[in-house]
Amino acid sequence: MPPPRPTDAELSILRVLWSTGPATVRTVFEALQAERAVNYTTVLKLLQIMTDKGLVTRDESARSHVYVPAQAEAETQGSLVRDLLDKAFAGSTSRLVMRALEERPASADELAQLRALLARLERKDGP
Repeated sequence: MPPPRPTDAELSILRVLWSTGPATVRTVFEALQAERAVNYTTVLKLLQIMTDKGLVTRDESARSHVYVPAQAEAETQGSLVRDLLDKAFAGSTSRLVMRALEERPASADELAQLRALLARLERKDGP
């Protein structure tokens, strides 16, 4: 059974762990503190909750516990997108993509990546 959908605060912590790799509470706290004001105890409590929910695993072998995401970033993103796709867009991939691009226009580099993806998908589904 996959872990539950993370909250916004839990996603912030997961983003830190995906970018830094295994980390202590202090490392996660300092990374989050660079973005916005957070309390060390709040980060600690969230990581404990995330451990209980199965969003992260905790290595207790060292004095400072080390936390690791339970799922890869792509797996979590895929789960969130599938959920959004079903709930808000009635399963329509095109409506999701068009809305995303209307809300936040893509850079030239991102558009090139999208064109390459579309070309690959068309070749895969082609004659």
